[in-house]
Amino acid sequence: VDHVNNLGWTALLEAIILGNGGAQHQQIVALLLKAGANPNLADREGITPLRHARSHGYREIEEMLVATGGSH
Repeated sequence: VDHVNNLGWTALLEAIILGNGGAQHQQIVALLLKAGANPNLADREGITPLRHARSHGYREIEEMLVATGGSH
C-alpha cells in the first residue's frame, strides 16, 4: 500500500495530486487509508498528503487524513 514509485509518490499521494477531490478520489483515499496507507509519507519535496490536500482545497480528503493521523 505504501509503495513509492519513480516520482517519489505513494498511491495515496497520487490519488490526491492527480485527483480532483471528488467522490471517486475520496473513495480511493478512504480505501487506501483503511488498507493501512501511511498518511504521513511525504513526496520527494517533503510535502505530506495532508499538505497537498489542503493546497488543493480538498476538505473531505483533508478530514480523512487528519482522522487517521495525517500531519502537516
